[in-house]
Amino acid sequence: MASPSAFDPHATRAERYDQLDEQCPALLTDASAVANQANFAALVHMAFGWHWVGFYSVDGDELVLGPFQGPVACTRLRRGRGVCAAAWERNEAVVVQDVDAFPGHVACSPESRSEMVLPVRDEEGNVWAVFDIDSAQPSDFTDEDARRLQCIIDGVAGRLIQSKQGNG
Repeated sequence: MASPSAFDPHATRAERYDQLDEQCPALLTDASAVANQANFAALVHMAFGWHWVGFYSVDGDELVLGPFQGPVACTRLRRGRGVCAAAWERNEAVVVQDVDAFPGHVACSPESRSEMVLPVRDEEGNVWAVFDIDSAQPSDFTDEDARRLQCIIDGVAGRLIQSKQGNG
């Protein structure tokens, strides 16, 4: 059973990252990576209220939609196109202040104005998934957002990805 999570709506963004960092290890305890991804997406959505947050898992030459919070999303994203693919291929966080200015941006929602995508890596540093966040506000993400959230993801990555044996 999940424990309730609470975020102070008046807390600063930095304080909400601190709260997220504290709550993730206690919440992501299931043996199922899908269950943990679902709870992680819900937790981030609760903490910040962004338009869309969720996972895309690497499947061959595509990223396939996983657990998310927000409106209906693109089901498959091709390699080489869009912000998610850029984060996957570069194996690093990508922050886009204006999605309309990003070459090849994939518009899953007309309400998305800025985007941040972070890789979810295994122990060897291989990207297994990306964590995608869209905001309805332009210029809503900073390099500090990417750094803080990447640290949290790196700390719980083993709970967010399928095991190599496929039993996660």
